[in-house]
Amino acid sequence: MGLVSELLSFCVLFIRLISAGNIVVGIGIPTTLDGPFKPVTVPLDKSFRGNAVDLPDTDPRVQKVVQSFGPEQVSVSLSTTHDSVWISWITGDFQIGDNIKPLNPKTVASIVRYGQLRFPLQHKATGYSIVYNQLYPFVGLQNYTSGIIHHVRLTGLKPSTLYYYQCGDPSIPAMSKIYYFKTMPASGPKSYPSRIAIMGDLGLTYNTTSTLDHMIANNPDLILLIGDVCYANLYLTNGTGADCYSCSFSQTPIHETYQPRWDYWGRYMQPVISKVPIMVVEGNHEIEQQVENQTFVAYSSRFAFPSKESGSSSTFYYSFNAGGIHFIMLGGYIAYNKSAPQYKWLEKDLANVDRKVTPWLVATWHPPWYSTYKAHYREAECMRVAMEDLLYRYGVDVIFNGHVHAYERSNRVYNYTLDPCGPVHITIGDGGNREKMAIAHADEPGECPNPSTTPDEYMGGFCAFNFTSGPAAGNFCWDRQPDYSAYRESSFGHGIFEVSFWVPLIICLIFTLQVKNETHALWTWHRNQDLYNSPGDQICIVRQPERCPTEPKVIKLQRNWKKKHLI
Repeated sequence: MGLVSELLSFCVLFIRLISAGNIVVGIGIPTTLDGPFKPVTVPLDKSFRGNAVDLPDTDPRVQKVVQSFGPEQVSVSLSTTHDSVWISWITGDFQIGDNIKPLNPKTVASIVRYGQLRFPLQHKATGYSIVYNQLYPFVGLQNYTSGIIHHVRLTGLKPSTLYYYQCGDPSIPAMSKIYYFKTMPASGPKSYPSRIAIMGDLGLTYNTTSTLDHMIANNPDLILLIGDVCYANLYLTNGTGADCYSCSFSQTPIHETYQPRWDYWGRYMQPVISKVPIMVVEGNHEIEQQVENQTFVAYSSRFAFPSKESGSSSTFYYSFNAGGIHFIMLGGYIAYNKSAPQYKWLEKDLANVDRKVTPWLVATWHPPWYSTYKAHYREAECMRVAMEDLLYRYGVDVIFNGHVHAYERSNRVYNYTLDPCGPVHITIGDGGNREKMAIAHADEPGECPNPSTTPDEYMGGFCAFNFTSGPAAGNFCWDRQPDYSAYRESSFGHGIFEVSFWVPLIICLIFTLQVKNETHALWTWHRNQDLYNSPGDQICIVRQPERCPTEPKVIKLQRNWKKKHLI
């Protein structure tokens, strides 16, 4: 505690010097307490569009470099608490063509040896293995069967501890090299991972490499990928790709995918996610329909999810703790109405959150509710109508989304109205995919989409009606950047979310005279075209539990929203 006391003393002295005029402070990092902020739109930099061209299969970073049953595409993901993680990998070769024969997953064991010392690895865990198929019932389309996918859960781990591990089947022998990962801190109001990287719509382009390089330079402890992983569904089964599938391949009998892009992505990402845990939630590009109307098979097979551990029966929604943060990963492409299993699970999960242990409550899903870009404008309105009240009642602090290929940060908002107790919505679907950036805004002249073009195509709902109150009353779009939109910019990049003791105290709190780290977080958005340490957007997000109690509030739900729709 000596170092902490000295730091607090330094901050007190620093504040006194500022007050006395002995230190001139320039523009400090703003906090949400300074808001709501006037809307800002950064003009499009036409000289920078990003190199959104997919890496070819000849790139050495996506080619297989191990023997047939040697482990590859190794990754780490979290369980619900610090004492458990999942290790995943693939062995064997995928097959694609007319005559494929799936591998037998029982022929290769799923074993992880691990420990706090590189030698010897004292502990052993055994998991399970699966093989999935992507099949098409049409002549001329190539079917796919994966290699053997392994998932092993390690338990009994210590918090904030470095572990070494090796995965594979020692009886073949086919074991990986030794990797390492660091567990999350134990949950508590003053215990947080240092940096959490957040990305959406990543893809596998040359611009993706810039996003990853920037992210790695920020040394994250955890990665959240908010949907749209590798964009395999922008390819035909023969490997022919296009930026717009429906534009280029309008005559295909079923929406094809080129599944080897998943393997390329797993190999490309292995150097990062074999060490830094990654948590993924599904996006629309993971739908990947195949025979018998099966969907999301690759997504559900390739990643390990703490679904069972968090009481979920689905890979589409789950939750976990990372120190004093409780993350809720929701599905925008599975039923979300109040009678659906997802909604009922969410109610239980929120009710079980102890804000004295995990003060921060963060929610993520793919399609945003509060994006002002023309692309996907109000597309997820049915999900907002169904779930926003619930998230508001339980005091969700921050919401992260992807889907729109640009960056946008909102003021605190609830039901399209500025609200000091509403969450901050951040759209960060700008990871670098080949579909390029979103540019047009729905509030610009001639850019407001027709309401009939905005239904949730996958869920089959339509809830986006004209506004009935406020500055946009009677219209489907605002005629200027909405008040709830604080900052928006069309650039590729990633974000870093920090709720550690040091950064909020040193950077945020000396300007707000607060010293409670369970109430302050630093959000930084990094643009790919900038230097590694140069933020594009930065704000301290401040919780006010005394002003915004996190116990459920009594809210009169709008029963007949189709007629009144008060927004």
